[in-house]
Amino acid sequence: MKQIDLIDWDRIRVFRYGENRRFESTEGFASQIRNGEFVCPCCGEVKLDATFVLKLDLARELAGVPFVITSGYRCPAHNAEVGGVKQSAHMAGLASDIACPDSVTRLKILRGLIVAGFRRIGIGKIFVHCDVDASKPNNLWLYEDR
Repeated sequence: MKQIDLIDWDRIRVFRYGENRRFESTEGFASQIRNGEFVCPCCGEVKLDATFVLKLDLARELAGVPFVITSGYRCPAHNAEVGGVKQSAHMAGLASDIACPDSVTRLKILRGLIVAGFRRIGIGKIFVHCDVDASKPNNLWLYEDR
């Protein structure tokens, strides 16, 4: 049986059919998704990978600080407009950028992401990028110009 991920956006529940497991998370990013933080500002679409959302929600809980999403899903047109890389994980619903108002918050966000299992993290002056794109190597990088 093929595995299918279904999301109840009101409670961010992911049910994996085809396995004898069920993963659930209560509240979390449901309100942010409904409020448009993950929505592409260009076309209004939102595509998010269920595993990514659960991992990001766990990271937020571990960090103990709010995650303000500055960039979630991007359609190809918006990705080009903002100067995103050609194969950006944002276009697959596998990435987000999180605002960092100060170094203490940045450290808490990084700690939460790493403990939650993120292995692709980019650090900017005012944001942290995280993604779960398995087609790319695990990496930690700095955005020196942003």
